[in-house]
Amino acid sequence: MRRSFYLFLPVLGFLSLTLLAGEDSKRKDGEKPTASEKDGSAKARPFFDAAEFIKEYDTNKDGALSKDELPERFRHNFEKLDTNKDGKLNEEELQKGFAHLQSRRRPSDFVLTLIQVSDCDECCAEELQTVFNVLRKLDKNNDGKIDADELKAGREELVGQRVDGIFKDLDTDKDGKISKDEARGHIKRHFNELDRDKDGFISREELLHAANAKPGAERSPKDRE
Repeated sequence: MRRSFYLFLPVLGFLSLTLLAGEDSKRKDGEKPTASEKDGSAKARPFFDAAEFIKEYDTNKDGALSKDELPERFRHNFEKLDTNKDGKLNEEELQKGFAHLQSRRRPSDFVLTLIQVSDCDECCAEELQTVFNVLRKLDKNNDGKIDADELKAGREELVGQRVDGIFKDLDTDKDGKISKDEARGHIKRHFNELDRDKDGFISREELLHAANAKPGAERSPKDRE
């Protein structure tokens, strides 16, 4: 059975954290947990050993890490880690700021993850081809780049298709709007919010407005009624 590539999305981040923590934090193969580990009475070892991390990268042996000594993939958050603003990271700053050491995650990372940790080249190639086809379609002028206008146009097209699909499913009397009786699922639960003009129906324009709303954006007083 093919494994969906979505199962692999968290893997890269997990591997990064494991390598950062160090191999010595793992229990040896076959070694059983102690009684104190079983009942939770023993103090757990820190997942990230700041002292060991400094020892590994402290090239001038001053007991702290400058920005140049810090691995490049972690430098983007140096200022957040350097809480005392002395231009170096000590053990306490590293331990407290461990979360900031994690590499930045971007939506595009899933493509790299799929390429790196895929265990099924055939099915993953199909998924990558789908991504490639979508991106190529966005590039309307075929210059090999996707600009903001092309992205906006692509988003509007996709949202419009989704809205039209919803109307095709729900607008049973084909009058171009969705009544309370026709509404189902999420549309039904949020009917009053979606019905912006409070006429008892949801129009295509009202559904488009909701679909294009930015996450976390404040609603107008009319939306909150």
